[in-house]
Amino acid sequence: MTTQDEAAIRKVIAATTELFNRHDAKGFVQHYTPDADLVTVRGEVMKGTAEIEAGLNRIFLSRAGGATLREVEASIRLLAPDVALAHVTNELSGLVGPGGERLPAHRERSVRVFVKKDGVWKVTAFHNTRLTERA
Repeated sequence: MTTQDEAAIRKVIAATTELFNRHDAKGFVQHYTPDADLVTVRGEVMKGTAEIEAGLNRIFLSRAGGATLREVEASIRLLAPDVALAHVTNELSGLVGPGGERLPAHRERSVRVFVKKDGVWKVTAFHNTRLTERA
């Protein structure tokens, strides 16, 4: 992986984190391929940018209206000249429960598949998992 490719992928990770924090689903999906798949931490499946944008907007209007992400770490591995895999750990805070109660912050790890087309890296698959504290 070139340093330019890694920097470009890290820039997409940072941009999507910032757009999530601004609750900007339209801007967020600009970093995804039109046929992208997204699976939330709750197992909600969204296919394509229109569905991802609508799904994120529903999430922002409900449980994540005041939520913010903070990147903890990210590792990136090139699988092919135009395909990369990233594991990103974030801390998520500001979620609310079904009764409106504020939930404690927790960490999540996403697996993201990036593809490079016409020199631009975009996410084509995203799957998120909540991390549990280990005893």
